Amino acid sequence: MTQLRLLNSVLLVGGLLAACGTDDKAEGADYSGGDSAGEANTPGADTGEDGADVEPTYPTQHPRIYIAANKARLKASLSANTEAASRFKSTVDSFVAGQDIWEFRIWNVALMGQLTGSAQYCQKAVADVDAFVAGEEAKIAAGTQPQVAHDSYLAIGDLIGDLALTYDWCFDTVTPAQKTRWLAYANQAVWNVWNPTQAKWGSKTLTWSGWSTNNPANNYYYSFLRATMLLGLATKGETPQGDEWIKQFRETKVLGQLVPTFDEQLIGGGSREGTAYGVSMRGLWHLYDLWTSTTGEKLHAKTKHARRSMRTFMHQVMPTIDKFAPTGDQPRDATCVFFDYQRAYLEELVALYPNDPVAPRAKKMLEQSNVPKIARPEMLVYDFLYDMDDVTAAPLDGMGTSHYASGIGQVYSRSGWDKSATWVNLIAGAYTESHAHQDQGALMIFKDGWLMADAALGSKNGLMQETTAHSLVRINSGSTPIKQVVGTTSKLVSLHGSDDYLYAAADLTPAYKNNPAITKVQREVVFLKPNVVVVYDRVASGAGTSQVWQLASPIRPTISGANATIQGTHTMTVQRLAPANASGAVTSMTSLPGYLSGFRFDENVPGGDNRYLHVLSLDGGAASAVANGDTGVTVTLSNGSTAQVEFNRDDIGATLTLDGQATTLATGVDMLPE
Repeated sequence: MTQLRLLNSVLLVGGLLAACGTDDKAEGADYSGGDSAGEANTPGADTGEDGADVEPTYPTQHPRIYIAANKARLKASLSANTEAASRFKSTVDSFVAGQDIWEFRIWNVALMGQLTGSAQYCQKAVADVDAFVAGEEAKIAAGTQPQVAHDSYLAIGDLIGDLALTYDWCFDTVTPAQKTRWLAYANQAVWNVWNPTQAKWGSKTLTWSGWSTNNPANNYYYSFLRATMLLGLATKGETPQGDEWIKQFRETKVLGQLVPTFDEQLIGGGSREGTAYGVSMRGLWHLYDLWTSTTGEKLHAKTKHARRSMRTFMHQVMPTIDKFAPTGDQPRDATCVFFDYQRAYLEELVALYPNDPVAPRAKKMLEQSNVPKIARPEMLVYDFLYDMDDVTAAPLDGMGTSHYASGIGQVYSRSGWDKSATWVNLIAGAYTESHAHQDQGALMIFKDGWLMADAALGSKNGLMQETTAHSLVRINSGSTPIKQVVGTTSKLVSLHGSDDYLYAAADLTPAYKNNPAITKVQREVVFLKPNVVVVYDRVASGAGTSQVWQLASPIRPTISGANATIQGTHTMTVQRLAPANASGAVTSMTSLPGYLSGFRFDENVPGGDNRYLHVLSLDGGAASAVANGDTGVTVTLSNGSTAQVEFNRDDIGATLTLDGQATTLATGVDMLPE
């Protein structure tokens, strides 16, 4: 089974091992938010959500799905001719008039039929769905796979979703014969998804791999859920399969599989697939909304994942609010420019949690982003459905500046919420998904542009997964990089912080899965806000290995002795204080297969038990940095303050002294202020 998929295909579907530390409450922190204090990185139901215990009730009259709870609001928007309503209606009308709009979904037309009562919309929706089903029936009669089965049923959520919503919303326009044919086809398609080894079309058995039918952390799963849920809601009580699909969706898959998986693996929100494939979770947020609007049950409240994802996502967005963190495969756009998918993801979460204290700031983030409204015509429906009018935007300033999502192993920190803030990210957690990278221990720094990043930003396809593409310490066996291994979990051992600093320490040794050549890989980071980052690495590798401390950047570094300078909109100097025997060099990534641009600064040393001590200074943030052997440094900051950092040589831990005030940075993970 080919595990790498094109993101554009993933997003056609309509929206398309936890390493938790101890949550010690930091004194003086603000823990206001939808979660109860102390629950930010804990599993369990979302106790901050009103109505979380309401059981589902199922409408029996068509239209059943979504309309009853939202018709008045959406009709009012159309009547008021709001910008979102006007743009959406204009696009639907163009489609009905014959314009070919890439990936425009038929359910948009059926929705307009419900909201306006104009027969032309349901006539068009029914005609298009019927033509699609007829085409599928012809393929089945010929003994071939229908379109819905292509690419391991990836698009079933869109295709069966269109059918189910048109069946429900245009019920009186669909003829009895059409209903019989549509449901026979749709029921077989959904049955095939959940029974891959017995899948059949007509009289022919056409099995498939069953890829991710039991993996709620994978983007395919949300497509499968969409088809199952919508077909079930549309036909419950009318066909035996309708009740079967409701049970399969709610009890077997969501409550029996997704909720426990998210509670175990995705504490703190986000996706282990990274920031590109992870945005497919917007399809899950949309399903939560459709389900709640239809049945009254808040499935999203069965776990904290969705609420926590709103915060995690906001920390993944760069201070300039036009880019996001390049974590995992980035096939749509390797440069990670904020796009309609990201906008829809966040506005859907605001709609789910309008009373969460973060929601007003999320709305402000969208207003200040490079996508203040959706641009793609096939996606305009989401601005229409999720107008966020019930939320008053509030300044981003005031949110906590550091964030830890333990399930995805990501630490984020920034010097502030202004657009010129310094942003820092350390990766240390589970490496379990096919779209994730060998980037455990990677460090990224952004200030009005990338300074220390991921080389995949300059790649042809955004799929550069190897350790050679990331800002970490690479270990080679001979001339071959030793791989990090899928199915492993690195551990964030320490996390402490205040308004002035963030300290994070990670044990990355597990990423190499007991490779006998590697006995220790640890990274500690002290972010002295706003413009100094101290990085300490302990790496021990055996005979025949070499080690490379590497920094990827879109800007060519210049080397002067033990220092390197990266000159972009802002200047970052990299001062090596240890080891003394390292030799620095710059690699142009265009000399390697798959790259269009970018550079990598490499410091090479022989294998052994080595210590690396670097001070990264932005815009002269460190006036001077004086080493104390290979374990400590005294930094005179540009504001005249002094910071002394002393690391334990052999074990994780450090002491930070700021202007004479010493703080022991011991093992243990604090809950950060929000």
